[in-house]
Amino acid sequence: MISNPQQLNKPLNDRNLKKSWVPTILIGITVVYLGLVLYIPAANVFYQAFRLGTGAFFENLTKPEFLSAASLTLMLAVIAVPINTVFGLCAAWALTRNRFWGRSFLLSVIDLPFSISPVVAGLMLVLLYGRLGWFGPWLNSNNIQIIFAFPGMLLATLFVSMPFVVREVIPVLEEAGAEQEEAAATLGASEWQTFWRVTLPNIRWGLLYGVLLTNARAMGEFGAVSVVSGNLSQQTQSLPLFVEEAYKQYQTESAYSAAVLLAFLAVLTLVFKEILERKTK
Repeated sequence: MISNPQQLNKPLNDRNLKKSWVPTILIGITVVYLGLVLYIPAANVFYQAFRLGTGAFFENLTKPEFLSAASLTLMLAVIAVPINTVFGLCAAWALTRNRFWGRSFLLSVIDLPFSISPVVAGLMLVLLYGRLGWFGPWLNSNNIQIIFAFPGMLLATLFVSMPFVVREVIPVLEEAGAEQEEAAATLGASEWQTFWRVTLPNIRWGLLYGVLLTNARAMGEFGAVSVVSGNLSQQTQSLPLFVEEAYKQYQTESAYSAAVLLAFLAVLTLVFKEILERKTK
């Protein structure tokens, strides 16, 4: 018989006490790491942008170079997002509703922008459409400029933002299944009617989530666009390129002001992302 039950419970209580420190330590490590890598640098950007006052901040946002870079970034997003949305819907539909040879390979190809460095992606476009590229002689003979012009920047933006809609819509389509679509077809609905009245309502939150991520990547892309743009002020300079160039030219207030705007867009994206994630649950 056990003469003192408290002695039996003591080692267990000690183990529980030791274990209780583990979550605290892990949380502390996480907070310190995020503080050094994210919170403190982000706070410094906001401090540098507003240290001369809000008047100087808004004055930097009215300079011709900034306005040109912002409008060019907006144009890239306005064109790239709808194109990749349509492509993503078509690709997701084809991949989920059909089984064909090479399906896994096609999925891998769509995921390439996730694994390839954006700089390498830009170099790929230069090797294809540059003056000495595969299509360079034909483009030159027809007086068509892709590299160091808006079309090259658009191609780079399309490439890096291509997979998001596809990857967000595919799981939603697979979870929804094809039963409702088959039932609509049995009742006489056309494929177009089935898509608008059955499929699209089922995938709308996943689709909006993918569009949101596509827009964020399109507006924030730096690497691929920098390779193909030439980074010419008020010509081929997007907002991320403007931040780098302004900082190099010691126009730190302008660089930080533009960086704050990009950070604001990122925060806005996170807010909408959280809302859409709750809608999809």
